[in-house]
Amino acid sequence: MDNYIKIEFKSKGVNESLARIVVAAFVSRLDPTLDELADIKTAVSEAVTNAIIHAYDDEEGVVYITCELNGKEVKVIVEDKGKGIEDVKQAMQPLFTTKPEEERSGMGFTVMETFMDTLEVISQKGKGTTVIMTKKIK
Repeated sequence: MDNYIKIEFKSKGVNESLARIVVAAFVSRLDPTLDELADIKTAVSEAVTNAIIHAYDDEEGVVYITCELNGKEVKVIVEDKGKGIEDVKQAMQPLFTTKPEEERSGMGFTVMETFMDTLEVISQKGKGTTVIMTKKIK
């Protein structure tokens, strides 16, 4: 690994934009295209929003982000210590949502998969969720 950053913040919606900006600023040293940078920012936004909305429900928790650079590859890890995902495979299906009353689209993981090269979701009920995304900068 060439370089990395780690940040943590309260699971408040206002911190989602902070996460996107910090990761984008860190990744910018690789000279990504505007499209590549937009893809990464969008995926980070979705992962962080999922952690804020779903991990802790109405309680506050902490969201952790690690961003690693290795050559031209970016790895973004978004973690929470919340309630976890009961069925990861089901949660990753397009349009699946556990909060339809909040008009959630259920497209978060689909967006992450679309904009990043790889997506891995690891979750344990009652222990939290880790989302690992990678993207190769061309």
